[in-house]
Amino acid sequence: MIDALLSTDHKVVGLRTAITALLFFLAGGVLALLMRSELAEPGLQVVSHQGYDELFTMHGSTMIFLVVIPVALAFCVYLVPLQVGAASISGARWALVASWLIALGGIVMWLGFLTREGAGSAGWYAFDPLSDTPSTPGTGMDLWIWGVVLATTGAIVLGWCILITILRRRAPGMTMLRMPVFTWTAFATSLLVIFSFPSLVVGMALLWLERRGVSTLSPITYQNLFWFYGHPAVYVMFFPFVGMAAEAASVFSGRRFFGYRAFVPALIGFTVLSLSAWAHHMYTTGAVPVEVFTLTSTALIVPAGIEYFDIIATLWRGSIRLTTSMLFVLGFLVQFLVGGLSGIFVASPTLDFQATDTYIVVAHFHYTLMAGSVFALFAGVYLWWPKLTGRRLGEGLGRAHFWLMAIGTNLTFLPQFALGYDGMARRLPDYPASTGWQGLNVASTIGSFLIAVSVLVFLLAVAGSFLRRRDAAPDPWGTGCSLEWAAPSPPPRGNFTAPLPPVRSYAPLADLREGRAREDEAVAVPA
Repeated sequence: MIDALLSTDHKVVGLRTAITALLFFLAGGVLALLMRSELAEPGLQVVSHQGYDELFTMHGSTMIFLVVIPVALAFCVYLVPLQVGAASISGARWALVASWLIALGGIVMWLGFLTREGAGSAGWYAFDPLSDTPSTPGTGMDLWIWGVVLATTGAIVLGWCILITILRRRAPGMTMLRMPVFTWTAFATSLLVIFSFPSLVVGMALLWLERRGVSTLSPITYQNLFWFYGHPAVYVMFFPFVGMAAEAASVFSGRRFFGYRAFVPALIGFTVLSLSAWAHHMYTTGAVPVEVFTLTSTALIVPAGIEYFDIIATLWRGSIRLTTSMLFVLGFLVQFLVGGLSGIFVASPTLDFQATDTYIVVAHFHYTLMAGSVFALFAGVYLWWPKLTGRRLGEGLGRAHFWLMAIGTNLTFLPQFALGYDGMARRLPDYPASTGWQGLNVASTIGSFLIAVSVLVFLLAVAGSFLRRRDAAPDPWGTGCSLEWAAPSPPPRGNFTAPLPPVRSYAPLADLREGRAREDEAVAVPA
């Protein structure tokens, strides 16, 4: 037990961070169900206005600061050393501290519910002056600020550990252009974390000082600091999951990843552009040059399209196995397209002026992260579960999990585009019956409960997997391409028990299989 809490083994650190994120995911999901229950019909039935403000603030804060970003980094911490052929992660003690900083940040943030004034209630973005002392008095908001600082600092430290591991601990022969696809997405993710996340820590520090009466913080300055974090953070919550979908597509189509040499520069270009597009969130302030940020925001279509095409082309003419992991890849491809196309909509100032602060933005954001990143995450979970545990997740429950989540996700968020188009504002707990929005809100609420049922089915699948024996081979699927599939399942401390195969491409295990196939063919040919 003590070893599980204090171990510096990167696999234990990654799993502990992922489990922490799962617990907060369940807690944040309960908050979402409460919000959807409140919105199912006009009037206040479940919570007060103040209570609803706390719910949407803590739901958004939990899902972003404590769930999606930490679980993305957790997979990077677990998989990157294995994929680059390293025995451990760089800065292992720092990674241990960082994982506990994230957990501590979440605990501090949620302690706000125990204060007299309640938890933070200024939104997950905490725009000033909504978050200053006159507008949001009490200890709960201060706890929220320090929770964000702790969790974000932990993320920054993990970003450095991942980056240094990639730069300094690659196996012999593994040049940068021989790194697996997921490792490249981890590389881009760590760069975004290191360069953009400190601005949020600075913004939180200035906000806390303003609440103490020590300084005066301009609302526009705060928004610039926040969105310089917030927009790249969207891609921290996207890049690793694209890498997961790409790896799963390769494994379950029996093909090397298509377009590797196009994917890598597209990913780097995506990273640079994401750092230059933060202010498209500020069009309606009138304080930013909309032409510049419209250009950089729209230009993101190009690298995103290349990555999307590469995953589809990997599947083309492959020997596709419709495992649960592959179903989630296909779900990701279909549903993320909705989020991506609606992103083009809100990148246009003319259209964004109408969509800002309506449910169009809520639908777009959730199609990007819930219907996109979370589906790719589950593709990765079902792909690597045998590697993590030595056991497989049941395909029957896995398929039920997929279909319940797919139906629930679309039933929840598709009606929200129509609600936003009709003028329903976000962050409101009530609406007049005369608007005619109740039917769409009821459908959205039913969908949210279907998502909850799908998560319960997943937890049953996880529990059921531990009733099985550990019998997974190093490469249980038989078509793995990167080095983690050369390690035992689960990997021991030190990761590898046998010499690594030679690294001559980004798919060394595929090279090894093809080399053996050629040798077998040569032996079979009569002299």
